[in-house]
Amino acid sequence: MHKVDVKEKARTRDQRILKKWNEEGTFKKSIENRSGKPNFVFFEGPPTANGAPHIGHVLGRVIKDFVPRYKTMKGYRVVRKAGWDTHGLPVELGVEKQLGISGKQDIEKYGVEEFVKKCKDSVFEYEKQWRELTEAIGYWTDLDHPYITLENNYIESVWNILSTIHGKGLLYRGHRVSPYCPCCQTTLSSHEVAQGYEDVKDLSATAKFKLHDSGDYVLAWTTTPWTLPSHVALAMNPDMEYARVQQEDGVYIVAKNLVEHVMKGDYTVLSTHKGSEFVGQSYTPPFTYFKPEKGNIIVGASFVTDSSGTGIVHMAPAHGEDDYKTCRENGISFVSVVNAQGRYTDEVTDFAGRFVKDCDLDIVKMMSEKETLYSKEKYEHSYPFCWRCKSPLLYYAMESWF
Repeated sequence: MHKVDVKEKARTRDQRILKKWNEEGTFKKSIENRSGKPNFVFFEGPPTANGAPHIGHVLGRVIKDFVPRYKTMKGYRVVRKAGWDTHGLPVELGVEKQLGISGKQDIEKYGVEEFVKKCKDSVFEYEKQWRELTEAIGYWTDLDHPYITLENNYIESVWNILSTIHGKGLLYRGHRVSPYCPCCQTTLSSHEVAQGYEDVKDLSATAKFKLHDSGDYVLAWTTTPWTLPSHVALAMNPDMEYARVQQEDGVYIVAKNLVEHVMKGDYTVLSTHKGSEFVGQSYTPPFTYFKPEKGNIIVGASFVTDSSGTGIVHMAPAHGEDDYKTCRENGISFVSVVNAQGRYTDEVTDFAGRFVKDCDLDIVKMMSEKETLYSKEKYEHSYPFCWRCKSPLLYYAMESWF
């Protein structure tokens, strides 16, 4: 009983203080009575009010509160403005669930304008609970005049900032490689991706790339054969040791420490070389659906290791973050032959219109027929699937501004 009494007394005291602050307008006065003093302005990083607040929000709001209080005690005039984040996937997903639909196609069938209206209506569903929590923990901020990201004055301010940046020549077009659901046609955050991993067996392939100068074959291993039609470069670690290995049908280049793992059958190691000796050499790729302005050459990349594969990485900048960065740094052409639905474009004549993940087996078969396949095997690994529609995700370069 004693513990209950202590808690009850504390609650009564808290309510008495909150009531006194409200009646006397203490928060408002703390700003007004410092008129003419240096300003310390705090715009809250806004929560989304279409979900109920929880204990984790208390911690964040307490931290947001005590810094402005400290600055107030130091004599600053501290203007604090609340905000509501009314954009983004959390809002859309909540409405999709409410309507029993999922993904871009369903939204378009339902009607984009009507869907946007539903999103706007849902945004402030839990505003009352957020206000009650905010006041209960004594968090001082101006909830009566918040900034709201769906309002035109806020949207126009963002466009104004972008216009200013563009006017200064600081805005450029590029790509960002992200996990992408071709069914929902949206990128996913790392948190969302983490919800959808499954252990699967995929077909992996070790492809042959014939060097123009020597006729040797560079071997590169991939767990995503569907990315080979998008190939533009090979990456080798300049400081790593590579071996030239003789077999009956040719000479192959592979990381020295992986020779025994990669080579099938009898072989003889002819010589070893630093990766830097191969950088800049050109070769013939397994597929020639397009000719990049600059590409089909070996580049140096320190991220390449000999912990798996062949120690040589096939680069498809449209489908890998490291690939994209490395190719950009080396002036290699960006090429994408996969559309937003995850299907090959018309350039890939043999597979045009087909979903890329369904083409792995046919691609490997075609490589075997063209004698550009060294080996193939089933590879068990953890692969991300869309947590909403269960479609396999693709790493896909979305056009973006930076």
